[in-house]
Amino acid sequence: MLNNKWFKIIVSAVVAVGVITFVGHNYVNYVEKKQTPVTISSSNKKTLFFYRDDCSDCQSIFHQVYWKSALKNNVVFINMNQQKNRKYIAKYNLTSVPTFINGDKQYSGTNLDQINRVLGD
Repeated sequence: MLNNKWFKIIVSAVVAVGVITFVGHNYVNYVEKKQTPVTISSSNKKTLFFYRDDCSDCQSIFHQVYWKSALKNNVVFINMNQQKNRKYIAKYNLTSVPTFINGDKQYSGTNLDQINRVLGD
């Protein structure tokens, strides 16, 4: 049987992982709901991720895209529910969300292999 010291360490580690996971999940949800106007510079080298925070397809992949981009900081998140971001519909010829654009690569949908191709992974 585990001694009391190891039991406390294991329980503490499990609780810490649970808290970190909960906080991380809620933070990403907060980021997803933000409706900040975005300015895309002409020298942008990042992947553009056009989404709507009320879109179930967008929600189904948002966490994966966020965590992939967190390490590389290579994605610009553009919530199309922000009125000022709608100017990009015509500029990038957007017809649906989620849409990813990186240079000449573009993909609309939720297939993670296709998303990774556009992200450059």
